[in-house]
Amino acid sequence: MLKELIYPFDPNYILENKRKLKKQLLEDSNSFVEKKIAILGGSTTSAIRQMMELFLLNNGIKPSFYESEYNKFYEDAMFDNEELKNFAPDIIYICTTNRNITKYPDLNSDVDALLNNEYEKYNGIWKSLKEKYNCPVIQNNFELPYYRLMGNKDASDIHGKVNFISRLNMLFYEYAQNNENFYICDINYISADYGLKKWSDPFYFHMYKYAMNVNAIPYLSFNVANIIKSIFGKNKKGFVLDLDNTLWGGVIGDDGVEGIKVGPEEPEGQVYSEFQRYLKEHKQLGVILNIDSKNEYENAIAGLKHPDSELSEDDFVEIKANWEPKDRNFEQIAKDINLLPESLVFVDDNPAERHIVTEQLKGVVAPELDSVEHYIEYIDRNGFFEVTTLSNDDLKRNEMYKQNAERAKAEASFSNYKDYLLSLKMKGIIKPFEPLYIERISQLSNKSNQYNLTTRRYTVSDIEKIAEDDNYITLYGKLIDRFGDNGLVSVVIGHIIEDKCHIDLWIMSCRVLKRDLEYAMMDELVKKCKERNIREIRGYYYPTAKNAMVKDFYSLQGFSKISEDEKGNSEWSYVIEDDYKLKNEVIEVED
Repeated sequence: MLKELIYPFDPNYILENKRKLKKQLLEDSNSFVEKKIAILGGSTTSAIRQMMELFLLNNGIKPSFYESEYNKFYEDAMFDNEELKNFAPDIIYICTTNRNITKYPDLNSDVDALLNNEYEKYNGIWKSLKEKYNCPVIQNNFELPYYRLMGNKDASDIHGKVNFISRLNMLFYEYAQNNENFYICDINYISADYGLKKWSDPFYFHMYKYAMNVNAIPYLSFNVANIIKSIFGKNKKGFVLDLDNTLWGGVIGDDGVEGIKVGPEEPEGQVYSEFQRYLKEHKQLGVILNIDSKNEYENAIAGLKHPDSELSEDDFVEIKANWEPKDRNFEQIAKDINLLPESLVFVDDNPAERHIVTEQLKGVVAPELDSVEHYIEYIDRNGFFEVTTLSNDDLKRNEMYKQNAERAKAEASFSNYKDYLLSLKMKGIIKPFEPLYIERISQLSNKSNQYNLTTRRYTVSDIEKIAEDDNYITLYGKLIDRFGDNGLVSVVIGHIIEDKCHIDLWIMSCRVLKRDLEYAMMDELVKKCKERNIREIRGYYYPTAKNAMVKDFYSLQGFSKISEDEKGNSEWSYVIEDDYKLKNEVIEVED
């Protein structure tokens, strides 16, 4: 990832060097997820599109765009548009602002009627887009007005613009709460964060028809890109944290536990406590916490046991406190919890350590940190963990990774790996897709990189269509063992074409690697094929920089390779015999 595109960034530099940055991003990576994005704008959007492209490329998404003509968002949404229809967007972004509000109330208005009319205009847009394109929609809310006719009373009086916009925004939020695949881009917050007076400078609208200060466009585009990368599974999954001068002030090895700064006794300690609370709040979202510190292990634990520490040893999945290079510890942490290093955010006050880790471990992000007062701002504004969906598995992720650590300890006590697997007393639940799990299935398809044979990604609406189509065999797999419930961790989509089942998707969460769940899934897939008199399964492997671990998957399942091209893309065949022998020997599958 380019540091120039990580908060805090220089918006002027990005605007002036967009071509150079784009070229560098395209040269630095050949592993992109391609997505089609339609921008329906209520004002000029060309610079917004250019900035979105940079931030999306920086997150591994290569976009192509449809862009509506100036202020034609309503027409494009409500009426037939062959160009947009043929474009077939994966996601639609409605870029409107308070300049697109049709009519504000005055002191003689029927305010409720005006409010309803304005809301129904947008409600009609959303319904039309859902019927025509059935893809995720991102909708701006409205920023506060440039002026307040009634001064402070503008907020409390129903005739005030501030009051009207606030009520309209609340209707947008209610719609978002009750409708899947609909997301709010909070320009009300973004504009306040940027500075409403600067954001709303009318010069840019009257001169260029941009509804915001041009220098604010990178901040808006950055936020939209964060929503998109979250929808398509590009969020980070956890922190790797330093200790000294990161979680507390001072060096515990020199100052002792009593000398570090944390807690209410002094201003600096209060700031560190606030930062610790901020980090701990992330556990609610399933974000995992880890430690990578050059320290004696006993000192690290002693610091976490400080009576004013908001974080305790139990809050962390992995703690590496030793004198090894931090990049090695970081890499080992990722390996221990079965995650790619780039899934984790490195937080360290030392710029030299940040440089070493990001240079040695490509894709790892380490936000710039200066004084502790800015730690929360710099991490939070980056949107590493932007929430678009929140599944039960997300809420339990910290506990699941701790359970994985217990499994690793148990494995070390066995000399025979099969005996270890049997000791786990695993139970599998493998069933066709159910409405309850559609969101999690989509989420898993977008998150799984290491164990994704075809690299395909699916939205919620894609999964819903497939689940209802008799031309598909669908399976999800859940795995439970004596340490706990791993949740829904595997998905197979088989496309029936004539007398063959073509595997469109086979994925598995890194949480359950090497537990033989893939064999149980294969057994169930064969069973479903035989029920439909299908005698051949075709499998496909498309290599990426991240899924090399499954290049031999089909041969291990007994498939025969049919073809392979110069890029390593291969096709495999499995002919189902009448006396098919079950491959799973260690998981009890629920009947």
